[in-house]
Amino acid sequence: MPGRRCAMGARLDRRKATNDLLAGFTWMLPRMVRTLQPEIRSATTRWGFLFKMGTPRTNGQPGRSQMTAKLKPFALHHFINGKKVAGQSSRTGDVYNPATGEVAKHAPFANADEVRSAIGAAADAFADWSQTPPAQRAQVMFAYRDLVKANIQELAEIVSSEHGKTIEDAKGSITRGVEVVEFACGIPQLLKGEHAQTVATNVDSYSIRQPVGVCAGITPFNFPAMVPMWMFPVAIACGNSFVLKPSEKDPSCSLRMAELMKEAGLPDGVLNVVIGDKEAVDTLLSDPRVAAVSFVGSTPVGEHIYRTGCAHGKRVQALCGAKNHMVVMPDADMDQVTDAVMGSAYGSAGERCMAISVVVAVGSDTADELINRLAPRVRGLKIGPYTDESAEMGPLVTPEHQRKVRNYVDIGVAEGADLVVDGRELLVEGHENGAFLGGCLFDHVKSEMKIYQEEIFGPVLSVVRADDYAQAVRLVNDHEYGNGAAIFTRDGDCARDFTTRINIGMVGVNVPIPVPVAYHSFGGWKRSLFGDHYIHGPEGVRFYTRMKTITSRWPSGIKDGAVFHFKAGGEH
Repeated sequence: MPGRRCAMGARLDRRKATNDLLAGFTWMLPRMVRTLQPEIRSATTRWGFLFKMGTPRTNGQPGRSQMTAKLKPFALHHFINGKKVAGQSSRTGDVYNPATGEVAKHAPFANADEVRSAIGAAADAFADWSQTPPAQRAQVMFAYRDLVKANIQELAEIVSSEHGKTIEDAKGSITRGVEVVEFACGIPQLLKGEHAQTVATNVDSYSIRQPVGVCAGITPFNFPAMVPMWMFPVAIACGNSFVLKPSEKDPSCSLRMAELMKEAGLPDGVLNVVIGDKEAVDTLLSDPRVAAVSFVGSTPVGEHIYRTGCAHGKRVQALCGAKNHMVVMPDADMDQVTDAVMGSAYGSAGERCMAISVVVAVGSDTADELINRLAPRVRGLKIGPYTDESAEMGPLVTPEHQRKVRNYVDIGVAEGADLVVDGRELLVEGHENGAFLGGCLFDHVKSEMKIYQEEIFGPVLSVVRADDYAQAVRLVNDHEYGNGAAIFTRDGDCARDFTTRINIGMVGVNVPIPVPVAYHSFGGWKRSLFGDHYIHGPEGVRFYTRMKTITSRWPSGIKDGAVFHFKAGGEH
């Protein structure tokens, strides 16, 4: 039947057209994915944190609507010689979404051969980069600075999704890192040497600073953008090449910053990023091609890095643990003190080496008033995921670290300290498996207690009561750590005496977190620092360069013959 044949033919034609369309789409899809890969990566980073949770409530407050799908963890990579390199080792580490407690990514742990490959790329790149004029190196830093500022939202979301800190806190830390990049942009001025003409007859003497070679940086989890930018911009601007080993807990920001450095015009191999654990660190410390090592992290690890690196002939700067004290005098402005303590003790969930973890209140009346002011503020902290714009504090970095900090609170209670505010049982609705811990406040803490002696690295504040100013100074000076300290007072004589007598590397007067600006240098005393150089600022330039002194003579004629003994300068 003609009508039936026509209908059948039409169906066949439509089927053929559909198959042709599907075939074309199948051919185009991989090409579309490759083209959109940067956008897909950004979207995954930005919104992958949200997949799962229904509509959560933060501390009982309604949260924003969130998606219900769950992303499968994906593998990260290394960045070697300007390229993404898949991990070859069978060992990996888990990168968590701190707000959900779930594994979001798998970090490949580089084996020794992979680390040596990165060192080799850096060594090869050093030959040309070290001879690049400083003004040209500065242009790369200017371009990198602009790229970081243009991509700060993306970088902040990467940091927050892996570390847990709020977006505003992440942006603030990136901005502090950018300030070091801006300092490095002035490298032509910073590398100027000294010159002395006619130190003897027809003899001139001058000094220059030259790069040391391949440098390595080993950075902590708490500031995955800022601390790497304390290191590699200064080192690279000085003419060195660099191998960065970021924390395996939140390495993605370092990988993205390396991509931005390449986009800024940095030659391949000058900056490399390898993810790893102790095997990667020990390879960096033992390889003879690595000339200098920078470290920020805990004191036990820092001491190992310092001793091992020095034993292998490297220069090492190791910035380590802290137990930062704030001394509050009876005449202090208590409104100002309360605000300062809240921000410095509980900001970034206490996971920073300059956090105030001990308040030394001078006099019982001072301590009582401070506790009465702090307790309701600590209880009222707004705690939630970084997607909650009202959150003042996010989760800790991993469930493991949450358990560690909670255990310290248990120890403090067992030791007899008065737990005024207990945040151990905090649950954030919709994020019950997240690594959240509420703010904790101890009173009547004694110097022999473990919670006083050891770095907790969490939202736990100890209040110690001192009878007088002299006892407060002794407490600060007797502690094994010497990173930062502050005093709050209206008495100028007291403040000046404190800054002079205190054995601490960074001191604040009515400033709770005295982190130096980028054109000064950062570092502590005692067991908070191993090595002779602070980080960034002028000390950073000195660490990443070596001085060379040249003495030259261009006489019209030499008539004295051989000289077999020293002469005074005026006799030449």
